[in-house]
Amino acid sequence: MMRKRQQTSRNDIPLLDVVIEIPRGSFMKRGSSGRLDFISPFPCPFNYGSVEGYLGLEGDLLDAVVLGPRLQRGVRVNVRALGAIGLTDRGMYDDKLICSDTALDRWQRILILLFFRLYARCKGALNVYRRRPGRNACEGWCDAREAIARATPIVKGTRINPSVPF
Repeated sequence: MMRKRQQTSRNDIPLLDVVIEIPRGSFMKRGSSGRLDFISPFPCPFNYGSVEGYLGLEGDLLDAVVLGPRLQRGVRVNVRALGAIGLTDRGMYDDKLICSDTALDRWQRILILLFFRLYARCKGALNVYRRRPGRNACEGWCDAREAIARATPIVKGTRINPSVPF
């Protein structure tokens, strides 16, 4: 039985400020602190950053992908969160918001999901090499509002303290 997708108005879609950490096409993966995490064997197919107003479940800023043209590192954009991908890294679940100013078509959704499946496998191999135990997997699509609800809003004095090094 096919599930009918619930229609949402543009006003229901969360609008967030995202700071770009990894420009589209970059091979260098940096964390929210700016520290180099690893050099990828393939370029990132989209802009990758974080939402400074929320902490993800692993204690670091909530991750966000921004689709569209390449943006410079450090640029802040105001963009809509259209969905999220769940990712488990070293046994810790974390959401990756998928943001764009235009609606996603079926093929974009498939390609994003395939990227994160490949990313989870590559990150798993890197974690084995680094002797960092735990399951790595792409958990699939979820609603952006649900992902934001799982995050912790940052208020004055909130410490950004990832539970494990990246």
